[in-house]
Amino acid sequence: MRHWLIVLLAATTLGACRSLGGGCGAPPEYTNSDSIPPLEVPPGMDMPNTRGALRIPELDTPERPRGRDEPCLDQPPTYVPPAKPAPQPQA
Repeated sequence: MRHWLIVLLAATTLGACRSLGGGCGAPPEYTNSDSIPPLEVPPGMDMPNTRGALRIPELDTPERPRGRDEPCLDQPPTYVPPAKPAPQPQA
């Protein structure tokens, strides 16, 4: 009986971890970062080729609040491989 009580207590404690502020509640650290000015090239040097550089667009819409039952965006979706078709009998 005591063994089951310990297992139940451990399961309840671990299950409550997400509801205590973990998960999607706190914003990630990178959201507080600032943009920096573009690269300044010293006189007498050539500007690097940035034609293929990654351009990050400005965000002009607020982030949609996530529901309690929605997973965090940094959690990958579950993957279930497609079922294999049944082999066809050969005539």
